[in-house]
Amino acid sequence: MPQSYWLMKSEPDAFSLDDLKKSPKKTTTWEGVRNYQARNIMRDLCKKGDGVLFYHSRTKEPAIVGLAKVVKESYPDHTQFDPDSPYFDPKATLDNPRWFMVDVQYDSHFKTPVTLAEAKQTEALSNMVLVNRGRLSVQPVTAQEWKLILKMGKR
Repeated sequence: MPQSYWLMKSEPDAFSLDDLKKSPKKTTTWEGVRNYQARNIMRDLCKKGDGVLFYHSRTKEPAIVGLAKVVKESYPDHTQFDPDSPYFDPKATLDNPRWFMVDVQYDSHFKTPVTLAEAKQTEALSNMVLVNRGRLSVQPVTAQEWKLILKMGKR
């Protein structure tokens, strides 16, 4: 059983859960996060084996569509050093990186995606970060929220 639980957002036209499933070893870097709170979560809290709810954002119907897991803990995000990357940060140096990433691996698709609208209508999820502070791209999920989302997704 995972130690901790997270929700990670991705725009499906940029990188979807299907893309993760098709990645080599069903694994990818979770790069390009440029929010300090999300960065701190990945850098300081995400551990190998943690569970991830994979959320498709900026779609007609945003939803949690499946599961992944953290397979490599925090290390410097290489895109911050690449001047050709949209995630380049001129203030970042190899000696003092500003941005970090983790590696995540595909686990499964939900039989039924759990939509944001549905989460907002579920009383037991009323304190979930997704419902209250939806813009954060990497966010904590409680064990109770995790269990309920899994149940909702496998209807």
